[in-house]
Amino acid sequence: MLYKDFKGLKLSALGFGAMRLPVVDGDDGAIDQAATDEMVAYALERGVNYFDTAWGYHNGTSEAALGRALAPHPRDSFYLATKFPGYDLANMDKVEEIFEAQLERTGMGYFDFYLIHNVCELNIDEYLNPVHGIMPYLLAQKEAGRIRHLGFSAHGAIPVMERFLAAYGEHMEFCQIQLNYLDWEFQDAKGKVELLAKHGLPVWVMEPARGGKLANLSKADAAKLTAQRPDETPVAWAFRFIQGIPEVCVTLSGMSNFEQLKENIATFEEERPLTAEDHAVLAKIVADMLGQGTVPCTACRYCTSHCPQGLDIPDLLSLYNQRQITGNGDFISRMRLQTMDADKRPSACIGCGSCAAVCPQQIDIPGVLAKFAAEAEA
Repeated sequence: MLYKDFKGLKLSALGFGAMRLPVVDGDDGAIDQAATDEMVAYALERGVNYFDTAWGYHNGTSEAALGRALAPHPRDSFYLATKFPGYDLANMDKVEEIFEAQLERTGMGYFDFYLIHNVCELNIDEYLNPVHGIMPYLLAQKEAGRIRHLGFSAHGAIPVMERFLAAYGEHMEFCQIQLNYLDWEFQDAKGKVELLAKHGLPVWVMEPARGGKLANLSKADAAKLTAQRPDETPVAWAFRFIQGIPEVCVTLSGMSNFEQLKENIATFEEERPLTAEDHAVLAKIVADMLGQGTVPCTACRYCTSHCPQGLDIPDLLSLYNQRQITGNGDFISRMRLQTMDADKRPSACIGCGSCAAVCPQQIDIPGVLAKFAAEAEA
Protein backbone atom coordinates (compact mmCIF):
# COMPACT_ATOMS: atom_id res chain seq x y z
CA MET A 1 0.00 0.00 0.00
CA LEU A 2 1.18 3.48 -0.86
CA TYR A 3 1.15 5.98 2.00
CA LYS A 4 1.10 9.75 2.25
CA ASP A 5 2.40 11.82 5.14
CA PHE A 6 -0.07 14.08 6.92
CA LYS A 7 1.37 15.90 9.93
CA GLY A 8 3.46 12.90 10.87
CA LEU A 9 0.67 10.37 10.26
CA LYS A 10 1.09 7.67 7.63
CA LEU A 11 -2.23 7.63 5.78
CA SER A 12 -3.04 5.03 3.15
CA ALA A 13 -3.29 6.67 -0.27
CA LEU A 14 -6.48 4.66 -0.79
CA GLY A 15 -9.27 5.51 1.61
CA PHE A 16 -12.22 3.20 2.25
CA GLY A 17 -15.40 5.19 1.57
CA ALA A 18 -18.55 3.95 3.31
CA MET A 19 -21.15 5.56 1.05
CA ARG A 20 -21.61 2.53 -1.22
CA LEU A 21 -21.30 -0.47 1.09
CA PRO A 22 -22.82 -3.83 0.09
CA VAL A 23 -26.54 -3.97 0.85
CA VAL A 24 -29.25 -6.61 1.13
CA ASP A 25 -31.83 -6.94 -1.67
CA GLY A 26 -31.00 -3.53 -3.12
CA ASP A 27 -32.19 -1.69 0.02
CA ASP A 28 -29.74 1.19 0.55
CA GLY A 29 -30.57 1.33 4.25
CA ALA A 30 -29.98 -2.40 4.80
CA ILE A 31 -26.20 -2.79 4.86
CA ASP A 32 -24.85 -6.32 4.55
CA GLN A 33 -22.89 -6.33 7.80
CA ALA A 34 -21.12 -9.64 7.23
CA ALA A 35 -19.86 -8.55 3.80
CA THR A 36 -18.82 -5.17 5.20
CA ASP A 37 -16.94 -6.81 8.07
CA GLU A 38 -15.08 -9.03 5.61
CA MET A 39 -14.15 -6.09 3.37
CA VAL A 40 -12.96 -3.93 6.25
CA ALA A 41 -10.84 -6.75 7.68
CA TYR A 42 -9.24 -7.41 4.28
CA ALA A 43 -8.60 -3.69 3.74
CA LEU A 44 -6.83 -3.38 7.09
CA GLU A 45 -4.81 -6.52 6.40
CA ARG A 46 -3.63 -5.06 3.07
CA GLY A 47 -2.66 -1.70 4.55
CA VAL A 48 -5.73 0.52 4.12
CA ASN A 49 -6.03 2.57 7.31
CA TYR A 50 -8.36 5.48 6.42
CA PHE A 51 -12.12 4.93 6.67
CA ASP A 52 -14.66 7.60 5.75
CA THR A 53 -18.37 7.72 6.59
CA ALA A 54 -21.05 10.36 7.19
CA TRP A 55 -24.28 10.99 9.07
CA GLY A 56 -26.57 10.48 6.08
CA TYR A 57 -24.86 7.68 4.16
CA HIS A 58 -27.05 4.62 3.59
CA ASN A 59 -30.07 6.40 5.06
CA GLY A 60 -28.22 7.00 8.30
CA THR A 61 -26.92 3.45 8.83
CA SER A 62 -23.35 3.76 7.51
CA GLU A 63 -21.71 5.16 10.65
CA ALA A 64 -22.99 2.33 12.84
CA ALA A 65 -22.17 -0.39 10.30
CA LEU A 66 -18.64 0.89 9.83
CA GLY A 67 -18.19 1.21 13.58
CA ARG A 68 -19.22 -2.42 14.04
CA ALA A 69 -16.84 -3.55 11.30
CA LEU A 70 -13.92 -1.66 12.85
CA ALA A 71 -14.67 -2.57 16.47
CA PRO A 72 -12.72 -5.88 16.52
CA HIS A 73 -9.53 -4.15 15.36
CA PRO A 74 -7.06 -2.14 17.48
CA ARG A 75 -8.11 1.51 17.63
CA ASP A 76 -4.62 2.67 16.68
CA SER A 77 -4.66 0.56 13.50
CA PHE A 78 -7.06 2.84 11.62
CA TYR A 79 -8.19 6.44 11.17
CA LEU A 80 -11.92 7.14 11.18
CA ALA A 81 -13.56 10.16 9.53
CA THR A 82 -17.13 11.39 9.60
CA LYS A 83 -18.89 14.69 8.96
CA PHE A 84 -21.32 17.30 10.30
CA PRO A 85 -24.37 17.18 7.96
CA GLY A 86 -24.97 20.84 7.19
CA TYR A 87 -26.14 19.89 3.71
CA ASP A 88 -29.50 19.67 5.52
CA LEU A 89 -30.23 23.16 6.85
CA ALA A 90 -32.47 21.68 9.55
CA ASN A 91 -29.30 20.36 11.22
CA MET A 92 -27.57 23.70 11.68
CA ASP A 93 -28.65 24.10 15.31
CA LYS A 94 -27.99 20.45 16.20
CA VAL A 95 -24.21 20.23 16.10
CA GLU A 96 -23.85 18.96 19.70
CA GLU A 97 -26.76 16.54 19.41
CA ILE A 98 -25.46 15.10 16.14
CA PHE A 99 -21.82 14.88 17.22
CA GLU A 100 -22.71 12.97 20.39
CA ALA A 101 -24.95 10.65 18.38
CA GLN A 102 -22.13 10.01 15.91
CA LEU A 103 -19.79 8.96 18.70
CA GLU A 104 -22.49 6.62 19.98
CA ARG A 105 -23.29 5.25 16.52
CA THR A 106 -19.69 4.41 15.73
CA GLY A 107 -18.82 3.27 19.24
CA MET A 108 -15.68 5.38 19.11
CA GLY A 109 -14.37 7.73 21.78
CA TYR A 110 -13.03 10.17 19.22
CA PHE A 111 -12.81 10.85 15.49
CA ASP A 112 -9.41 11.05 13.85
CA PHE A 113 -10.81 13.29 11.10
CA TYR A 114 -14.00 15.34 11.20
CA LEU A 115 -15.35 17.35 8.28
CA ILE A 116 -17.87 20.10 7.78
CA HIS A 117 -19.89 18.36 5.08
CA ASN A 118 -20.63 19.64 1.58
CA VAL A 119 -19.94 23.35 1.73
CA CYS A 120 -21.94 24.69 -1.21
CA GLU A 121 -24.13 27.49 -2.48
CA LEU A 122 -27.16 26.11 -0.66
CA ASN A 123 -25.67 26.25 2.84
CA ILE A 124 -22.72 28.66 2.85
CA ASP A 125 -24.69 31.51 4.45
CA GLU A 126 -25.81 29.28 7.31
CA TYR A 127 -22.39 27.68 7.75
CA LEU A 128 -21.01 31.19 8.19
CA ASN A 129 -23.85 32.30 10.48
CA PRO A 130 -22.37 32.47 14.01
CA VAL A 131 -25.78 32.02 15.65
CA HIS A 132 -25.53 28.25 15.06
CA GLY A 133 -22.27 27.94 17.00
CA ILE A 134 -20.97 25.17 14.76
CA MET A 135 -17.31 26.15 14.58
CA PRO A 136 -16.88 27.03 18.28
CA TYR A 137 -18.39 23.68 19.26
CA LEU A 138 -16.19 21.67 16.88
CA LEU A 139 -13.07 23.54 18.00
CA ALA A 140 -13.99 22.76 21.61
CA GLN A 141 -14.24 19.06 20.72
CA LYS A 142 -10.84 19.28 19.07
CA GLU A 143 -9.42 20.89 22.18
CA ALA A 144 -10.92 18.04 24.22
CA GLY A 145 -9.31 15.44 21.94
CA ARG A 146 -12.58 14.11 20.55
CA ILE A 147 -11.62 15.47 17.11
CA ARG A 148 -8.01 15.03 16.13
CA HIS A 149 -8.06 16.83 12.76
CA LEU A 150 -10.69 19.20 11.37
CA GLY A 151 -11.45 19.84 7.70
CA PHE A 152 -14.28 20.32 5.24
CA SER A 153 -15.70 18.85 2.06
CA ALA A 154 -16.96 21.04 -0.77
CA HIS A 155 -19.18 20.62 -3.79
CA GLY A 156 -19.60 24.36 -4.20
CA ALA A 157 -17.87 26.50 -6.79
CA ILE A 158 -14.61 28.30 -6.07
CA PRO A 159 -16.23 31.56 -4.84
CA VAL A 160 -18.09 29.57 -2.16
CA MET A 161 -14.89 27.84 -1.08
CA GLU A 162 -13.16 31.21 -0.94
CA ARG A 163 -15.86 32.58 1.38
CA PHE A 164 -15.57 29.56 3.66
CA LEU A 165 -11.79 29.74 3.78
CA ALA A 166 -11.85 33.47 4.46
CA ALA A 167 -13.97 32.80 7.54
CA TYR A 168 -12.60 29.48 8.80
CA GLY A 169 -9.44 28.75 6.85
CA GLU A 170 -7.18 29.17 9.86
CA HIS A 171 -8.92 26.22 11.54
CA MET A 172 -8.99 23.89 8.54
CA GLU A 173 -6.35 21.20 8.05
CA PHE A 174 -7.54 19.51 4.83
CA CYS A 175 -10.30 19.66 2.23
CA GLN A 176 -12.21 16.95 0.37
CA ILE A 177 -13.32 17.74 -3.19
CA GLN A 178 -14.74 15.93 -6.21
CA LEU A 179 -11.73 15.29 -8.42
CA ASN A 180 -11.37 13.07 -11.47
CA TYR A 181 -10.15 13.44 -15.02
CA LEU A 182 -13.60 14.39 -16.31
CA ASP A 183 -14.08 17.14 -13.71
CA TRP A 184 -10.49 18.42 -13.80
CA GLU A 185 -11.65 21.20 -16.11
CA PHE A 186 -15.40 20.53 -16.38
CA GLN A 187 -16.00 21.40 -12.70
CA ASP A 188 -12.67 23.23 -12.36
CA ALA A 189 -11.23 20.74 -9.92
CA LYS A 190 -7.86 22.06 -11.08
CA GLY A 191 -8.74 25.55 -9.85
CA LYS A 192 -9.95 24.14 -6.53
CA VAL A 193 -6.67 22.28 -6.03
CA GLU A 194 -4.76 25.49 -6.76
CA LEU A 195 -6.93 27.43 -4.29
CA LEU A 196 -6.33 24.87 -1.56
CA ALA A 197 -2.60 24.85 -2.27
CA LYS A 198 -2.53 28.62 -1.68
CA HIS A 199 -4.01 27.96 1.75
CA GLY A 200 -1.57 25.14 2.44
CA LEU A 201 -4.32 22.53 2.60
CA PRO A 202 -3.80 18.97 1.32
CA VAL A 203 -6.52 17.46 -0.85
CA TRP A 204 -8.73 14.49 -0.08
CA VAL A 205 -10.41 13.13 -3.23
CA MET A 206 -14.02 11.99 -3.49
CA GLU A 207 -15.67 10.59 -6.62
CA PRO A 208 -12.38 9.60 -8.32
CA ALA A 209 -14.38 7.45 -10.77
CA ARG A 210 -17.36 9.85 -10.80
CA GLY A 211 -19.83 7.47 -9.23
CA GLY A 212 -18.68 4.63 -11.46
CA LYS A 213 -19.01 6.56 -14.72
CA LEU A 214 -15.27 6.39 -15.38
CA ALA A 215 -15.16 2.71 -14.44
CA ASN A 216 -17.85 1.83 -16.97
CA LEU A 217 -16.77 3.52 -20.18
CA SER A 218 -18.15 2.72 -23.59
CA LYS A 219 -16.51 -0.22 -25.32
CA ALA A 220 -14.81 2.16 -27.76
CA ASP A 221 -13.34 4.34 -25.01
CA ALA A 222 -12.30 1.37 -22.90
CA ALA A 223 -10.52 -0.06 -25.94
CA LYS A 224 -8.50 3.15 -26.32
CA LEU A 225 -7.27 2.82 -22.75
CA THR A 226 -6.47 -0.87 -23.18
CA ALA A 227 -4.46 -0.15 -26.30
CA GLN A 228 -2.40 2.38 -24.36
CA ARG A 229 -2.01 0.37 -21.13
CA PRO A 230 -3.03 -3.27 -21.69
CA ASP A 231 -2.64 -4.19 -18.02
CA GLU A 232 -4.76 -1.36 -16.58
CA THR A 233 -8.55 -1.26 -16.18
CA PRO A 234 -10.58 1.94 -16.75
CA VAL A 235 -10.96 2.46 -13.00
CA ALA A 236 -7.20 2.08 -12.55
CA TRP A 237 -6.75 4.84 -15.12
CA ALA A 238 -8.96 7.09 -12.99
CA PHE A 239 -6.75 6.45 -9.98
CA ARG A 240 -3.53 6.85 -11.97
CA PHE A 241 -4.69 10.29 -13.08
CA ILE A 242 -5.00 11.31 -9.44
CA GLN A 243 -1.61 9.83 -8.57
CA GLY A 244 -0.06 12.50 -10.76
CA ILE A 245 -1.47 15.33 -8.62
CA PRO A 246 1.05 16.02 -5.81
CA GLU A 247 -1.41 17.92 -3.61
CA VAL A 248 -3.55 14.80 -3.12
CA CYS A 249 -3.15 12.91 0.14
CA VAL A 250 -6.06 10.45 0.36
CA THR A 251 -8.22 9.14 -2.50
CA LEU A 252 -11.54 7.77 -1.31
CA SER A 253 -13.34 4.99 -3.10
CA GLY A 254 -16.83 3.79 -2.26
CA MET A 255 -16.49 0.07 -2.87
CA SER A 256 -19.63 -2.07 -3.04
CA ASN A 257 -18.13 -5.54 -3.21
CA PHE A 258 -15.02 -7.54 -2.48
CA GLU A 259 -13.79 -7.61 -6.07
CA GLN A 260 -13.80 -3.81 -6.32
CA LEU A 261 -11.87 -3.62 -3.06
CA LYS A 262 -9.21 -6.10 -4.18
CA GLU A 263 -8.80 -4.40 -7.55
CA ASN A 264 -8.44 -0.94 -6.01
CA ILE A 265 -5.95 -2.10 -3.39
CA ALA A 266 -3.84 -3.71 -6.11
CA THR A 267 -3.81 -0.41 -8.00
CA PHE A 268 -2.62 1.47 -4.92
CA GLU A 269 0.20 -0.94 -4.24
CA GLU A 270 2.29 0.83 -6.87
CA GLU A 271 2.51 4.34 -8.22
CA ARG A 272 2.20 4.57 -12.01
CA PRO A 273 1.12 8.14 -12.83
CA LEU A 274 0.05 8.85 -16.37
CA THR A 275 2.49 9.91 -19.08
CA ALA A 276 1.96 12.77 -21.53
CA GLU A 277 0.77 10.22 -24.09
CA ASP A 278 -1.66 8.77 -21.60
CA HIS A 279 -3.05 12.22 -20.85
CA ALA A 280 -3.58 12.82 -24.57
CA VAL A 281 -5.69 9.67 -24.79
CA LEU A 282 -7.77 10.75 -21.80
CA ALA A 283 -8.23 14.25 -23.23
CA LYS A 284 -9.80 12.79 -26.36
CA ILE A 285 -12.14 10.60 -24.31
CA VAL A 286 -13.17 13.57 -22.14
CA ALA A 287 -13.83 15.69 -25.23
CA ASP A 288 -16.06 12.97 -26.65
CA MET A 289 -17.92 12.57 -23.35
CA LEU A 290 -18.52 16.29 -22.98
CA GLY A 291 -19.70 16.52 -26.56
CA GLN A 292 -22.61 14.17 -25.95
CA GLY A 293 -25.63 16.37 -25.36
CA THR A 294 -23.78 19.38 -23.99
CA VAL A 295 -23.62 22.86 -25.51
CA PRO A 296 -20.32 24.56 -26.47
CA CYS A 297 -20.67 27.66 -24.28
CA THR A 298 -17.36 29.48 -23.81
CA ALA A 299 -18.70 31.95 -21.22
CA CYS A 300 -17.93 34.91 -23.44
CA ARG A 301 -20.99 36.61 -21.88
CA TYR A 302 -22.13 38.38 -25.05
CA CYS A 303 -25.56 36.94 -24.30
CA THR A 304 -25.97 38.42 -20.83
CA SER A 305 -25.93 42.02 -21.99
CA HIS A 306 -28.80 41.24 -24.37
CA CYS A 307 -31.02 39.36 -21.92
CA PRO A 308 -34.01 41.48 -20.83
CA GLN A 309 -34.49 39.14 -17.84
CA GLY A 310 -30.96 39.63 -16.58
CA LEU A 311 -30.25 35.89 -16.52
CA ASP A 312 -26.73 34.62 -15.92
CA ILE A 313 -26.90 32.54 -19.08
CA PRO A 314 -23.34 31.10 -19.02
CA ASP A 315 -23.90 29.88 -15.47
CA LEU A 316 -27.23 28.29 -16.42
CA LEU A 317 -25.67 26.62 -19.46
CA SER A 318 -22.85 25.29 -17.27
CA LEU A 319 -25.43 23.73 -14.96
CA TYR A 320 -27.29 22.35 -17.98
CA ASN A 321 -24.07 20.69 -19.18
CA GLN A 322 -23.45 19.30 -15.71
CA ARG A 323 -26.89 17.71 -15.74
CA GLN A 324 -26.41 16.33 -19.24
CA ILE A 325 -23.18 14.60 -18.24
CA THR A 326 -24.36 13.27 -14.88
CA GLY A 327 -28.00 12.52 -15.67
CA ASN A 328 -31.27 13.09 -13.86
CA GLY A 329 -29.71 12.24 -10.52
CA ASP A 330 -27.33 15.19 -10.64
CA PHE A 331 -27.62 16.95 -7.30
CA ILE A 332 -25.21 19.80 -8.04
CA SER A 333 -27.44 21.44 -10.67
CA ARG A 334 -30.52 20.74 -8.55
CA MET A 335 -28.86 22.27 -5.49
CA ARG A 336 -27.73 25.36 -7.38
CA LEU A 337 -31.18 25.92 -8.89
CA GLN A 338 -32.69 25.81 -5.41
CA THR A 339 -30.49 28.72 -4.35
CA MET A 340 -31.67 30.92 -7.23
CA ASP A 341 -34.58 33.31 -7.13
CA ALA A 342 -37.44 32.20 -9.36
CA ASP A 343 -36.81 35.08 -11.77
CA LYS A 344 -33.22 33.90 -12.34
CA ARG A 345 -33.91 30.24 -13.11
CA PRO A 346 -34.12 28.73 -16.62
CA SER A 347 -37.92 29.00 -16.54
CA ALA A 348 -37.61 32.78 -16.37
CA CYS A 349 -36.44 32.85 -20.00
CA ILE A 350 -39.13 34.48 -22.16
CA GLY A 351 -37.77 33.00 -25.40
CA CYS A 352 -37.14 36.35 -27.09
CA GLY A 353 -33.98 35.08 -28.81
CA SER A 354 -31.89 38.19 -28.20
CA CYS A 355 -29.18 36.08 -26.59
CA ALA A 356 -29.00 33.55 -29.45
CA ALA A 357 -28.68 36.37 -31.98
CA VAL A 358 -25.31 37.39 -30.51
CA CYS A 359 -23.97 33.96 -29.50
CA PRO A 360 -20.67 33.28 -31.32
CA GLN A 361 -21.26 29.53 -30.87
CA GLN A 362 -24.74 29.78 -32.43
CA ILE A 363 -26.34 28.00 -29.46
CA ASP A 364 -30.12 27.88 -29.39
CA ILE A 365 -30.10 29.35 -25.89
CA PRO A 366 -33.89 29.75 -25.48
CA GLY A 367 -34.39 26.15 -26.59
CA VAL A 368 -31.75 24.85 -24.21
CA LEU A 369 -33.14 26.84 -21.27
CA ALA A 370 -36.65 25.63 -22.01
CA LYS A 371 -35.42 22.01 -22.03
CA PHE A 372 -33.45 22.62 -18.82
CA ALA A 373 -36.50 24.13 -17.10
CA ALA A 374 -38.78 21.30 -18.20
CA GLU A 375 -36.38 18.61 -16.96
CA ALA A 376 -34.75 20.12 -13.88
CA GLU A 377 -37.43 22.39 -12.43
CA ALA A 378 -40.29 19.95 -12.80
